[in-house]
Amino acid sequence: MKILPDWIKTGYLRLVDPVADWFVKRGVHPNTITCIGTVCTLVGGIIYGTGHIKTGGWFLGLTALFDVLDGTVARRSNRSSTFGAFLDSTLDRLADGFVLGGLAVFYATSRLHSSVPMLIVCLMGLIGAFLTSYTRARAEALGLDAKVGMLQRPERVVLLSAPQAFFGLVFNGWVLAIIIVILTVTAWITVIQRVAYVYTATTRAEEAEARADAEARPRFWARSRSARPLLKGE
Repeated sequence: MKILPDWIKTGYLRLVDPVADWFVKRGVHPNTITCIGTVCTLVGGIIYGTGHIKTGGWFLGLTALFDVLDGTVARRSNRSSTFGAFLDSTLDRLADGFVLGGLAVFYATSRLHSSVPMLIVCLMGLIGAFLTSYTRARAEALGLDAKVGMLQRPERVVLLSAPQAFFGLVFNGWVLAIIIVILTVTAWITVIQRVAYVYTATTRAEEAEARADAEARPRFWARSRSARPLLKGE
């Protein structure tokens, strides 16, 4: 099950193509795009923390293209690198922390919308977001591609920007609260799905290896001996 249909992702990538070509022609380094995108996301998180939810949503939505542009520009300009992938992944975690942290600060400090339960939900969502990334990275270190689950990064970016941009704090902030709850629940479901995937994959691999080892061992059969007749007195 996916939150965002593939046709939405494909359409968005087509819109990004001309912008990516513009950056490639001007020789902009992908790491520069990554850093600019991260700074924009940090600013968006700060805007959320100050309570300007609708403004923050529009800002994050408009600057979210940097999250896609860096990889696209890297591939088209043949500047893909191991460090670039590492930098992108590291700064993504920083960006997630600021956005969800900003929402947590909003619920902790707002006079009208202060809510301890929602503060806890935001913190749980933050932990879930980090774990979704960690479980995939740890799986890749084991040689597995754990890109499974309901909530991938594109879905998380959309949930953290688009609804807020269009709805803000309408209905006394209930739309925002529902979106954060959905984000948190799906993040933890994704963590469970990835753990289950790695468990299944590693268990099957270990069982297959054990069977191969068993088949490779030489087999010895004891020679059957005919029973000797009992002697008198035995």
